[in-house]
Amino acid sequence: MTASLPKVFNQISSRNLKGDLFGGVTAAVIALPMALAFGVASGAGAAAGLWGAVLVGLFAALFGGTPTLISEPTGPMTVVMTAVIASFTASYPEKGLAMAFTVVMLAGVFQIIFGLLKLGRYVTQMPYTVISGFMSGIGIILIILQIGPFLGYAIPKGGVMGTLTAVPQLVGTARLPEVLLGAITLAILWLTPAAVKKVAPPQLIALILGTVLSLTLITGETGAELEGIRRIGEFASGFPSLQVPYFELGELRLMFIDAAVLGMLGCIDALLTAVISDSLTRTESDSNKELIGQGLGNLASGLFGGIAGAGATMGTVVNIQAGGRTALSGISRALVLMLVILVGGPLAAQIPQAVLAGIALKVGVDIVDWGFLKRAHRISIKGAVIMYLVIGLTVLVDLIAAVGIGIFIANILTIDRLSSLQGMRVKAISTGDDDLDIPAEEKALLDQGDGQVLLFQLNGAMIFGVAKAISREHNAIADCQAVVFDLSEVSHLGVTAALALENAVEEAVEKGRTVFVVGASDRTRRRLEQLRMYELLPPEHTEIGRREALERAVAGLA
Repeated sequence: MTASLPKVFNQISSRNLKGDLFGGVTAAVIALPMALAFGVASGAGAAAGLWGAVLVGLFAALFGGTPTLISEPTGPMTVVMTAVIASFTASYPEKGLAMAFTVVMLAGVFQIIFGLLKLGRYVTQMPYTVISGFMSGIGIILIILQIGPFLGYAIPKGGVMGTLTAVPQLVGTARLPEVLLGAITLAILWLTPAAVKKVAPPQLIALILGTVLSLTLITGETGAELEGIRRIGEFASGFPSLQVPYFELGELRLMFIDAAVLGMLGCIDALLTAVISDSLTRTESDSNKELIGQGLGNLASGLFGGIAGAGATMGTVVNIQAGGRTALSGISRALVLMLVILVGGPLAAQIPQAVLAGIALKVGVDIVDWGFLKRAHRISIKGAVIMYLVIGLTVLVDLIAAVGIGIFIANILTIDRLSSLQGMRVKAISTGDDDLDIPAEEKALLDQGDGQVLLFQLNGAMIFGVAKAISREHNAIADCQAVVFDLSEVSHLGVTAALALENAVEEAVEKGRTVFVVGASDRTRRRLEQLRMYELLPPEHTEIGRREALERAVAGLA
């Protein structure tokens, strides 16, 4: 099957049929409670979570670029989805949900564009301090948002800040039966022995046991069978209806911003999971094709009323460990989940929301990067400050602001450090001292110049931060008669550094110095030609090597 349309479809093969089917079924068992929990947590409902798991998983498996990747609603995507739904439904009660699903479709379109533009390899090139802080912040948001459902209430209005404000009231009026169900769920998730986990995932155990307990022993404060416990409630078991995209002109800018955030987060989530998949299977995925598959999955999910999804680490690892090796595992998983939705709706309606809150809360705890939090300050104080700043901005301010400010500060610090290191490789030397990396005969020529011949040597990548070092070093030109600008070791010459170099050459020429510019590579030479710097010098001063330039400079003194 893979030989017919390898550029369109993912790697689908029947050679590992048993392993793929077993991996798909196992991943579906894992996905069921997670999809229910994320659907309810997002505010779109259990059915939206389930269909999101089916559609994103199916299309990403069919058209993606990572054969073993399992895609479904994830904790980070759910956090953003919750904010999107809450925002639009508050402003537009009748059409808000349709606008939120339109945002999911737009997010899918953004991901497809990212893939077509081959931006896959750039998506995850962010400082780890920013990624860690962002993911930890999302985990904290997910934990906070589950406080209300865990204590027996809906998520308070106002999201994170609304929940934090309402915590004293929620704790004081907590519904003990639901708190007990949530606590039992967390106990199962944390304390299930490894031997049992190999047989059945703790999420499914918690879901089944919590539902049974809520129907028998923990029935609520009133003692009535169904009155005291908040449940998912019935939802349509048939196929979903088509959601026509809906736009409000006044909210168009916000919809596109939300879609871009959702799409970018999905790209990061999926590609980081793809890296894990590649390391486990010792294969190499196609990141750009994966983005197209993820985009098609989210586009389909939004069209049929599902929430957004991305590559899921837990489902992917379980799939691989169970024997999945091709995209057939992801396809079979989606079909199994679809069957559950179509025939198991009435049973799912009895699931307590407190149990789902416990599952989502545990996911939030797992998302927090505890390992890096514990040692970040030992690795780098600046890195730790950036991480904590991103966490704070993510939780209390805005996801876009958190990532944008985090990347900006991290890049500024990195550029400053690189500029300092590269600036040390800009040397203006008039004597053949020992630390100069040139042949002995060229050092001898410098000594013959008796301080009147200056070798202006640049090494490595000359980024814009090096311009200051070039300007500083060229002040030594005033004390010499000839200057040799050596560019033979320059691997990259940025525009700002090139302009600083041009300024140094112009100043030397204006002061009547004999100037040579030698050793420029093809790319560096083209940059200088575009600046018309070579027009300042005769060809015999630019088309020779460093040694010949030093010989001519010394001879000129005589």
